[in-house]
Amino acid sequence: MSRKFVVLSFLAGACLIASLFTGASPAQAAYPGINGRLAFGLDTGNGNVDVYSATPDGNALRRLTTAPSFDACTAYSSDGRSIAFCSGMFTGPGQGPVQIWVMQANGRHQHQITHFDGTATFPDYAPDGSKIAFTGRPTSAATADIYLVNTDGSGLARRTTDPGNDLFPAWSPDGSKIAFLSDRTGVPQVWVMDADGAHPRQLTTDPAPKDQLPDWSPDGSKIAYQSYATGNGDIYVMNADGTGQTRLTTDPAKELGAAWSPDGTKIAFLSFRDLPAARNVYIMNADGSDQHTVHPGGFQFVPAWQPLPDGESG
Repeated sequence: MSRKFVVLSFLAGACLIASLFTGASPAQAAYPGINGRLAFGLDTGNGNVDVYSATPDGNALRRLTTAPSFDACTAYSSDGRSIAFCSGMFTGPGQGPVQIWVMQANGRHQHQITHFDGTATFPDYAPDGSKIAFTGRPTSAATADIYLVNTDGSGLARRTTDPGNDLFPAWSPDGSKIAFLSDRTGVPQVWVMDADGAHPRQLTTDPAPKDQLPDWSPDGSKIAYQSYATGNGDIYVMNADGTGQTRLTTDPAKELGAAWSPDGTKIAFLSFRDLPAARNVYIMNADGSDQHTVHPGGFQFVPAWQPLPDGESG
């Protein structure tokens, strides 16, 4: 992240843009498959954030975007062949607002999907690849909502209408539901709704604010999420009905942005424990054990994990 950007506080009631500046990428469903590459935003020290990918052991780092814009918010399609991401600028002359873009997993054929009147961020592919859910905040609106758009840019549809911030959509692996974050009850909490926006239901109800990002396990039985219940922010998991809430990270530094591995055995996340030298993506086992960095260095953003069919490599 460019240090020139102003950091705002989502938990103080600021909008979607504030959440992005804290270091997020998107909330996505973890689709089943072989564990492929991890994609994440990275500022290597030149003040510009681009999308990079690396293998889970931290090797073979690839730069995928090169534009002088903020490029982050990565989300892989369920076949692992495409990446949706957000690109643009929040401030600056001659720069358009952040919108949803798509590229091949190797960075080729980058093209803009949304032409939203406002900011469009945190994309997530539907399991069948036909749609992308994202967080949109119209220029004239005080709050953000969940929207859907076809992958050719047509068919824009708003899916939440409650007078509050609805953020960070994540499709369930079977495509029937979308998990998201909402402050409609006064405190940001994890919610779930049908994919058409019907039957919203609150999953977390304790007084602690929740932050980016909810993520389904590849079998759809659990949701990983972030909570400030212990102060600085940690990664938790719960059953998909909200029961069995369990804390996984215990470092005093902030952790956020869980991304479940396609084989269900690991969770990647963003940790602030290495600041001020760096902010790094970490991997841990799904029970919270064996936490370690992926590719240390720079100022990193929340990861997305590539699912690969049998016989393919990232």
